[in-house]
Amino acid sequence: MRRADWLVASTVLAAIALTWLVMLGMDVAVAFAGKLDDVGDGDFGVHTALLFTLYTIPRRAYELFPHVALVGCVLGLGSLAATSELTALRAAGISRLRICLGAAVAVLALTLLMVVNGETLGPAGERRAQAESVSAKSQDVVVARWSGLWAREADTFLNARTGAVRGSGPAAYVELSDVRLFTFEPGGRLASLAVAVRAEHRDGRWRLFDVRRTHFEERSVRSETTAEEAWDSQLSPELLNLSVIRPRYLTLDEIRGSIEYMRRNELDSGPFEHAFWSRLMYPVNALVLSLAVMPFAFGALRAGGFGKRLFIGIAVGLGFFFLQRLAQNAAEVYGIDARLSNAAPALLLGAGAWLYFRRAG
Repeated sequence: MRRADWLVASTVLAAIALTWLVMLGMDVAVAFAGKLDDVGDGDFGVHTALLFTLYTIPRRAYELFPHVALVGCVLGLGSLAATSELTALRAAGISRLRICLGAAVAVLALTLLMVVNGETLGPAGERRAQAESVSAKSQDVVVARWSGLWAREADTFLNARTGAVRGSGPAAYVELSDVRLFTFEPGGRLASLAVAVRAEHRDGRWRLFDVRRTHFEERSVRSETTAEEAWDSQLSPELLNLSVIRPRYLTLDEIRGSIEYMRRNELDSGPFEHAFWSRLMYPVNALVLSLAVMPFAFGALRAGGFGKRLFIGIAVGLGFFFLQRLAQNAAEVYGIDARLSNAAPALLLGAGAWLYFRRAG
């Protein structure tokens, strides 16, 4: 059994590595070509586009892995089927489930590696890539590791703890949370400090919510509070949008902290909750999806050949990802619990795989 497990695991690992190399290489090439459109915007040059792309490689490897594992498992087991080695293993009395578990061990090892990557190199690289891009395009915007976003407009400096893009398409808008506005006089003295729970840019203008402003006069300090006020600023929301780190690119601790902050301030934490549970379900999705497509390598579709089996396996995987995206979008629209929307597709696919192995033996 150890030799059989090693045979299956090593073959699947080799197939996953080759698939990963091809898919990641294509993704990186397309991403680099896309960033070349920004060359000439401020100090953004070809070297910046290259750095940006290189910094995002860990995150891209993390996102591609479930797709890579799906294709790699079918290719690896398919190569064993083509050389009749799967037939020999079955003739030796090894069940299909036992053979697939050998492949699942290889997938599990890589999944754990990607989980670590998703909590370390992925978010760090994404943050560095965004900082390089924003700094090259504007000298007045900086993304700091611990203090968040910093932007300057004339004598006013903005600091925001987090930012997010709400909505989609024409209705999309930029929202900043935990905002501070530092206004200085021409001589460098701090004139006022405004603290707002959030800031939104809609319909071409900025608005601040739950504002507490402190004016520092020559011999006194004066404070005032407003529930909502307009902020007369020409700060570009498009530029701030570039500096916003999407929830799915953050670490679990950062996502959890953002959820707690938004709940305390009665803000919409839906996107962060879905990102949180999607991250927790990531290893489960990768393993379940890999096990679900492995049966297509055993020659159940004899009339169509391996090419047809590979196509159907990939189609099952794509169907799973579309179902997962549909469930998440429906949960956001109808207020369904994020845990249910993220777990339901994996549970359905896992149940289907379990029924197959139970019947096939």
